[in-house]
Amino acid sequence: MEKLIITVAGDSRTSYPHNNFCPTQEDIPGVTQQYVDAVNAGAAIAHIHGRRTLEETFQADGKMVSKIHHADWKRLHESIMSKVDPIMQYGVASARIEEKIELMKLGPDMMAVAFNAHDEYFQPVPTLPPKRMMAIHPVEELIAYAKAAEEHKVKLECECFQTGAFWHLDFVRKAGYLKKQTYVTLFIGWPGGTWMPPTERALQFFVDNLPPDTIWNVSVMNPEKQWSILSLAVALGGHVRVGYEDNPYIRPGEFAKNNAVLVEKMVGIAQSLNREVATPDEARKILGLQRSQ
Repeated sequence: MEKLIITVAGDSRTSYPHNNFCPTQEDIPGVTQQYVDAVNAGAAIAHIHGRRTLEETFQADGKMVSKIHHADWKRLHESIMSKVDPIMQYGVASARIEEKIELMKLGPDMMAVAFNAHDEYFQPVPTLPPKRMMAIHPVEELIAYAKAAEEHKVKLECECFQTGAFWHLDFVRKAGYLKKQTYVTLFIGWPGGTWMPPTERALQFFVDNLPPDTIWNVSVMNPEKQWSILSLAVALGGHVRVGYEDNPYIRPGEFAKNNAVLVEKMVGIAQSLNREVATPDEARKILGLQRSQ
């Protein structure tokens, strides 16, 4: 079994705004340190979000997504890479395609793109106002993403919240893109209209229906079930994602003091299952990535 790639998504308060251990997106040194410590703890991929502004109402194009502040993404990218050398994966898959293509010019290794609709609703504490994201991603847009990624030498992270995303992936492949070493992340337990139940059976259903020639990763947004589902992913040969965006709890009700603690727990689970953890360079080979310049 190939070595385990651990992704850390460590700089978002959108899903858990009451987690005061998470630095604000404006605090670039603080966010940088979270990623530096997480990579040193065993993460190979840094799934960064950078500074963005979440729209609070539906816009004229029918979307409610994030506006990207490109200069601060560049600052965060350079700050992290000056200290450690992870695979740089740009998140915020819900942003508009024009802004995402502009981000590709900053030189990430990978970029998140949702292969089904965005319909996310975050309200972990009832006293806090909900945060929502809503956008449709038709196949025409996905093909445009795949074409742009090829032009900019960026590998897509195909985010799959439901198996309809696999149908979209097949459609894009028939158009001539994403045919080899396709990287998908399976999202389980994320609240909203594309929710998948946080159960081991849900993960098995996903895996049983994966398209061929895919490398799969799992993200679980559920403090009670995250670790058991990720353990199953490790045993099945998949890869895993942890961090403050997905689940900031080291155990139910207790925030992890930093993202490195969550990575360390994942490393321990992998070791208990006799699965070695990949370094960033080893992960690059598994994913077929050339080193960033």
